[in-house]
Amino acid sequence: MLQALFWDHDGVLVDTERLYFQATRELLAEVGVQLTQADYHRYLLVAGTGAWHLAAERGVAEAEIAQLRRRRDQRYASLLTAEEVVIPGVPQLLAALQPRARMAIVTSSKRAHFDAIHRHSGLSRYFELILAREDYGRSKPDPEPYRTALERMQLQPAQCLVIEDSERGLIAAKAAGLACWVIPSELTRASSFEHADRRFESHHALGEALSAALG
Repeated sequence: MLQALFWDHDGVLVDTERLYFQATRELLAEVGVQLTQADYHRYLLVAGTGAWHLAAERGVAEAEIAQLRRRRDQRYASLLTAEEVVIPGVPQLLAALQPRARMAIVTSSKRAHFDAIHRHSGLSRYFELILAREDYGRSKPDPEPYRTALERMQLQPAQCLVIEDSERGLIAAKAAGLACWVIPSELTRASSFEHADRRFESHHALGEALSAALG
């Protein structure tokens, strides 16, 4: 019986993936790397390797890349506070689901970025557990984040359902033995998601299906 929902964060609950892409693209451009949306999708949203190797291939020193990464994080943080990023309908969806299922966020976001996003969003109250990047060793597509969530909440894979928007998240969920429903974001819409258990094109449709699954 379904007891818990594990939510990805960026692209599923908040419209932030485009801002991370923007910040990364801006900083890589300073060293002559023109990061395309296809590159971003391939390296960050499928492989999960990041794109800094593109700078290294152009001869940029490791120390300079480290500085670029820090500046990218600062730029991303500034973008996060410049506009509303909670996806419309998400607060209402979470409020409706909270009495019916235990819920966790399993995100690759750094804790500082997560906290900046949700300082005034009110979304954190809906979740029993929030796992950010500092809370586990290996990031998605490795299954460790979802295995950590299972362990922390003392649940079995058959009791849980993952909601993801990226191939790397889907791979991580499946490797942890979890069912996974996908709701693509603008940056991941072209992915096939052939191994997803279900795919949705709107949060309204996702919400209806979750309500039915929870009985």
